[in-house]
Amino acid sequence: MANQLLHETSPYLLQHVDNPVDWHPWGAEAMRLAEEQDKPILLSIGYAACHWCHVMAHESFEDEATAAQMNADFINVKVDREERPDVDSIYMQAVQAMIGRGGWPMTVFLTPDGKPFYAGTYFPNEPRHGMPSFRQILTGVSQAWKTDRANVVGSAGEVAEQLRAISGVGFEAQDLDATILQSAVRGLQGRFDSSWGGFGDAPKFPQPMTLELLLREHVRIRDFDALEMVEVTLRQMARGGMYDQLGGGFARYSVDHRWLVPHFEKMLYDNAQLARVYLHAWQITGNQLYRRVAEETLDYALLEMRDPGGGFYSSQDADSEGVEGKFYVWSAAEIRDALGEDADIFMRIYGVSEEGNWEGHNILKLDLDPEALAEELGIDAGQLQGRLAAARSTLYELRSQRVRPGLDDKVLTSWNGLMLAALAEAGQAFDRPDYMEAARSNAEFLHRTMRSESGRLFRTWKAGSKPKYNAYLEDYAFLADGLLTLYQATFEPRWFDWARELAAMMLTHFRDADNQGFFDTSDDHEELIHRPKDLQDNAVPSGNSTAAHVLLELSLLTGNGEYWEAAERSIATMGKLMTQYPSGFAQWLNATSFILAKPREVALIGGQEELDPLLAVLRSGYRPFQVLAAGSEGGEVSVPLLENRSRIDGKGTAYVCRQFVCQAPVTSPDALARQLEPA
Repeated sequence: MANQLLHETSPYLLQHVDNPVDWHPWGAEAMRLAEEQDKPILLSIGYAACHWCHVMAHESFEDEATAAQMNADFINVKVDREERPDVDSIYMQAVQAMIGRGGWPMTVFLTPDGKPFYAGTYFPNEPRHGMPSFRQILTGVSQAWKTDRANVVGSAGEVAEQLRAISGVGFEAQDLDATILQSAVRGLQGRFDSSWGGFGDAPKFPQPMTLELLLREHVRIRDFDALEMVEVTLRQMARGGMYDQLGGGFARYSVDHRWLVPHFEKMLYDNAQLARVYLHAWQITGNQLYRRVAEETLDYALLEMRDPGGGFYSSQDADSEGVEGKFYVWSAAEIRDALGEDADIFMRIYGVSEEGNWEGHNILKLDLDPEALAEELGIDAGQLQGRLAAARSTLYELRSQRVRPGLDDKVLTSWNGLMLAALAEAGQAFDRPDYMEAARSNAEFLHRTMRSESGRLFRTWKAGSKPKYNAYLEDYAFLADGLLTLYQATFEPRWFDWARELAAMMLTHFRDADNQGFFDTSDDHEELIHRPKDLQDNAVPSGNSTAAHVLLELSLLTGNGEYWEAAERSIATMGKLMTQYPSGFAQWLNATSFILAKPREVALIGGQEELDPLLAVLRSGYRPFQVLAAGSEGGEVSVPLLENRSRIDGKGTAYVCRQFVCQAPVTSPDALARQLEPA
């Protein structure tokens, strides 16, 4: 019999709808029941692509005896962390404060008013490796609630007060100067794996914001050591098993330090961010490997992660048929049967062996350079590449007939903002009209579906249901960033106008007037035990760091100095943290780099054909320290940067400015290139 999750739309919650556990969604009703029945709340937080969430569900939540104990002693609440990042953030802080680490599945025991008093992550169904069983935990917590209530409630109050105190902390502002960036890069060099790329040891995460910082520092001060760290990392990731050699796209992270064994789930946010990093590396170096990986990653998202209406789904699971990675791995016999006479060459290049490289199976990785093998075998390199492409296509089609991993088909505004930016930038840079059309379609979908009558955003939507939940800071910030990228790729004023509208809402409903920056939740959001304010950049940028970057760009496009001042004050309070923990505050560092580069704002006036030669200059290479606006002479002006601009001698004209101080307008590409040269 279905439980109280029956009417939810989250694929993760619906995975638990037939559990014998009487699950409730997060909300006032669950807390009312806890108060009425004098029971603590058992809060379980996870997400659809989480492997260990599935393990705990199978071991414990599908077990009748465990479920009976949960139902007797607790009000059980399930939360999808991706739908409710506010709830996840608050209680993840509690878990980390209580046990010194965090993760998913997250298990937190609360008083009926939502205050945490005991917490953990995954608990096994039987005692294992020094860990108590989940049922032992349930028994201990229930007994404490019944026999030691005063201490439990007192402890919960102390934890809640500690969380409130942390969220209200302000940081002393520091001067933003180059030493912050220099210290951050030195810190990254100290952790860099010069052989395999990336930072630190296993498990190894791709860290796209960190790679972006290093690319920007290369552009800003010609730091070739920074570029080398990025190139080693991008090459090794593209060769490893974390990259899907058949279907494109990246898994979430690598279990080992060599990028071989992925944690097999694929997340929209990783692929959106990594596509941009590979794009930018191609713009700097011209290396076709980077372009290929960027395009294959975006092609994967368009093929496998796109809703017919234009939105993008959230993730693909690690598991299929209950087995992690089963969809992606191969035996040597399967390869031979599928490829025939091309099997041996394919197996040499992609590291396939009889014994396998992971649990008796083979994760495909690029072991040999095809050109080097072609030379060794005395065959034409182009012909070999053609045979390999055909082999990959054959295996991809064969793999497509397998049972697919689960798909989390909810659409999140924030993650769609990341993909919107990637598609818009790649569409322009690669001259891919299909990418540009997909970006427009995505923006139109979000405007049509995720925006209320008042203009406020919703967080999540799933086909066949209405959008739900107040949007969070990251939804406004990521979408605004995507819209600004789309505007600068198309110069369609509607995208700029909407980005500006979203920025105004951030300032009105999310701003922390006392301590700078922004809260994660709006001023009219559901009341929780405290109002979260996440500053750290994790797998995605923080809403705060992205909001700062959006305000900086908008300031240059609008001439509104208040935007710049609000962003700069917010960034200045992060100086110490950026220096000490560069990987945890990489998007803040990117905003700092933007400020210190003294970015240019460029206004273009004229028709499309007139402006194309000038745009070719402005879009050559990677140019992260400029903003662009374009319009026709005498037309309606949406972007203030274009106001009072006219063509010179009837030609397409560029106005290059810095902080609203402009050089003489120019009409020739050569003159424009000279004005854009570094000081």
